Amino acid sequence: MVRVTRLELRDFRNYERAEVALAPGMTVICGPNGAGKTNLLEALYFGCTGRSCRTSNERELVRFGQKVTRVSVGVAAEDGAHRLDVGFEPGEQKRFRIDDAQVERPAAATVRPLIGVFMPDRLDLVKGAPALRRAHLDQVVAALWPARAAARADYSRALAQRNALVARIRAGSARRELLDPWDMELARHGIAVMEARRQALERLGQPFAQLAEELGLPGVCALEYRPRSRTTDAEGLRAELAERREEDLTRGFTAHGPHRDDVALTRDRRALRSYGSQGQQRAGLLALLFAEREVLADTGRAPLMLLDDVMSELDAPRRERLIELVRSGGQAVVTATEAEHVPGARETGVELLFVDDGAVALEAAA
Repeated sequence: MVRVTRLELRDFRNYERAEVALAPGMTVICGPNGAGKTNLLEALYFGCTGRSCRTSNERELVRFGQKVTRVSVGVAAEDGAHRLDVGFEPGEQKRFRIDDAQVERPAAATVRPLIGVFMPDRLDLVKGAPALRRAHLDQVVAALWPARAAARADYSRALAQRNALVARIRAGSARRELLDPWDMELARHGIAVMEARRQALERLGQPFAQLAEELGLPGVCALEYRPRSRTTDAEGLRAELAERREEDLTRGFTAHGPHRDDVALTRDRRALRSYGSQGQQRAGLLALLFAEREVLADTGRAPLMLLDDVMSELDAPRRERLIELVRSGGQAVVTATEAEHVPGARETGVELLFVDDGAVALEAAA
């Protein structure tokens, strides 16, 4: 298992410079609202993945008045210590390095830890568009079975080619029968994508239901795969695409297939997206993330859990249970406005840090 040992950042958000040591188990970061707790979690994510977990406008990551931000993450793996570096200057390509060697992207690195993220705005994973849940599930599939990630990439390429051909047919520059081989290609990769999604949800289903109950979500909770296609073989999906060909030519794109699937977090067979309160949606998201950690831990790759403002809407018993889960295995970083909001924050073996206005200290400011 890969463990993060240290985070160093320069000119990231409201931090000029910061260095943070992480505990092997739980690290707790406390401070007032707006002090920069969430920014540290974002920096950890950025250093490990090369992406922000909060914004698509990464210009926001560079401290005001500066041109470049740099984040370094120290990790301990089975083969020893490693260092991941990300440099970002708006308008330029990001620069990724692992142990001082330049790499194209950090996601391919075996020394990169997997990461699970809870932030209040990540409730969009429960209540937002299906595309968010599809992408998340495909990431879980890739973490469980790295070789299967190729099926999703192959499907995306075939879909782009088919859509381009649809556009040419609509423009009168290509014949309709040219869609036949692309229908088969799309169907072949599409069935592989659907099967991997089903198998991943089967693995997650039981721990999700149990964790949802423990975290205060009443009723029977489940993860439901809602595919656009009802077939289970490539020939069946090919036939469905052929049946809808005229509709696709009218719309100008492929409207059928696993790129239109959805995943529902349900309670008593009703989607939390539509029928859950915000508290229930939070509990559902936490149950999903910890179910993923449990399943991935069985493969030896328990993710680093980044939990921001996770205690704010939980009562005392649920806080206790959540921290039991956090400390049951793997590594986690938890933020809170007060250390007292996190059970066990002052116990031996827990790294307790205090943040105020972009500065990190081992003790709270007087």
